[in-house]
Amino acid sequence: MNRKTLVLPAVIGLLAPVLAACGGSDSGSGSGDAIVVGTTDRFSATKDAPAPLDPAYAYDVGTWNILRQTVQTLMIQPKGEGDPVPEAAERCRFTDSGNERYVCTLREGLEFANGDKITAADVKYSIDRARALKADSGVFALLSTIDTVETQGDREVIFHLKSADATFPYKLSTPVAGIVNPDDYEKGKLRDGFDVDGSGPYTMSAEVKNDELVDAVFTKNPNYKGTLEVNNDKVELRSFTDADDMGAALNKGDIDLMTRTMSPAQIKKLSAESGGDIDVVEMAGLEIRYLAFNTNAPTVKSRAVRQAMAQLINRGELVSKVYGTQAEPLYSLVPASITGHSNSFFNKYGDPSVAKAKSLLTQANISTPVKLTLHYTTDHYGSATKEEFEDLQKQLNDSGLFDVSIKGAPWATFRPAEQKGEYDVYGMGWFPDFPDADNYLAPFLDKDNFLGSPYANSEIRNTLIPDSRREADRLTAATSLTEIQDIVAADVPVLPLWQGKQYVAARGDVTGTAYALNSSSTLQLWELGRGVSG
Repeated sequence: MNRKTLVLPAVIGLLAPVLAACGGSDSGSGSGDAIVVGTTDRFSATKDAPAPLDPAYAYDVGTWNILRQTVQTLMIQPKGEGDPVPEAAERCRFTDSGNERYVCTLREGLEFANGDKITAADVKYSIDRARALKADSGVFALLSTIDTVETQGDREVIFHLKSADATFPYKLSTPVAGIVNPDDYEKGKLRDGFDVDGSGPYTMSAEVKNDELVDAVFTKNPNYKGTLEVNNDKVELRSFTDADDMGAALNKGDIDLMTRTMSPAQIKKLSAESGGDIDVVEMAGLEIRYLAFNTNAPTVKSRAVRQAMAQLINRGELVSKVYGTQAEPLYSLVPASITGHSNSFFNKYGDPSVAKAKSLLTQANISTPVKLTLHYTTDHYGSATKEEFEDLQKQLNDSGLFDVSIKGAPWATFRPAEQKGEYDVYGMGWFPDFPDADNYLAPFLDKDNFLGSPYANSEIRNTLIPDSRREADRLTAATSLTEIQDIVAADVPVLPLWQGKQYVAARGDVTGTAYALNSSSTLQLWELGRGVSG
């Protein structure tokens, strides 16, 4: 029996697309103990990114979802919604009224998977290492509010913050704050390759071909001590070149579950079918897609060019043609379901208008058509990305105001080129580090932002972001957050396009699929198990 299940989180919109989910066995779903998970995420070690799985470097949804299974953090985000809870820590709390001193006490008897004892000194080492390495992925910026880390005895860690940060507990739940063994991770150097060691619920062994991780086996860690109940002994994560190959493997029973990234056509087909043994789970999403601009590049340095693009692009048409009901138009970097969201782009530009866009360019003395290239990644966000950019190209060119070409590249070359400023305009996606508006704004706009964007607004960086972080009540922070979104709509350093839903397709005997993903798109392999098919 095929079932299409709509999972509604306790807090609306707190679930989003992610890496992969669950699977079947050593040789598929027929026998053996491993649950086999399919994903189209690619994991490459390259000259530009030789350490893809080092917690001090990794900063994309695929690598984070490997680290979340293997490297333990002080805090962890719960199954579906709510504030983070202690994980490697027994308890954590702010000890002052200004949210500037945060203290965690470790659980007793914590050990790395190899049996080495974990102490507060290891936590300090791990956090200080990530901050000092300042990897060009930009992930260290999540720890930017830390001033110093102090230890008292073997179990107490004290974080002294530079300024109030009500979101700090969330940041301690992200892999960059993962606890690593100093014996395995050098202080002044990233750990190259695909070896991962920690104290999380699983250990991992990797099959690597041509500097790519093609298969990862997660085995239950007997030394794990934390809050998670691990419902299986082994999960295998298998990487596919495209969604069609992944779907064929699910149909044949070679894998047990797939999610990121299924194609829109696959989702539509599987959701409509009946009588099969594959179940589809649909969830609300927090994934966003957007165009980013190198605001120093001659083609888009003028704000009027970026504003004209914002005035022209028809998000509703884009979503309808490419993604259908699987996505929704987005008029801010902050998704509509997150506290603090404002429809700032719609408020400023309204409906698409060629006349208004032409006026913007004319007033700025910009000659038309404006010639530029939109860059996109061919293998990181799913097969529909090319079609999405073809539609964007058509919309802009049909206006007569732009002469746009598009160019795709694999993620392994796309991301380093973007970081080096080689692209004037490029498409990116964002899966939240944690479900708070701050995480949709600061990573793009603050100092050391992960895009490496040259755009800088002093009011945002020096006043509005710090003001919003002082408020433990996120509704109270909405005023500052709305001001940030309004400035972004006016300056257009980034141009939000849509937010998506997430999907899991699994064979009928796989249990726990409703919790395969949490409120921050975290893959939770420990939730998966086997039950009775049907």
